[in-house]
Amino acid sequence: MDNPAEPLEARANNVDHIRPPGPPSIHVRVLLTWIVIFPLVAIGMTLSAPLVESWHPALRALTLTLLVVPTTVYLGVPGLLGGYDRASQKLYARRVRRAARIPRGRAQPHHVS
Repeated sequence: MDNPAEPLEARANNVDHIRPPGPPSIHVRVLLTWIVIFPLVAIGMTLSAPLVESWHPALRALTLTLLVVPTTVYLGVPGLLGGYDRASQKLYARRVRRAARIPRGRAQPHHVS
């Protein structure tokens, strides 16, 4: 893919085809949301079971979601999206560096006019 005889200017243009990261897809957002919600619901159900055992199921669901949904929306998902964004930016920067990189030990030919 890399041609060591290719001029540096031409190599710098190899990064034009690399798209910067955009917002995460709906599928990524769903997965990140599930990653936050599932453990919160599992822990919440386990910890609250002795206290709410005699409650109506709808009331148990209401109290659990009153805790899980705000925690997920305000803390969990934004934290994971920030991590996803940082990882996407690092991957993009690495791709740009690799596309523009000159192989080690290969000097560019000097053009004498």
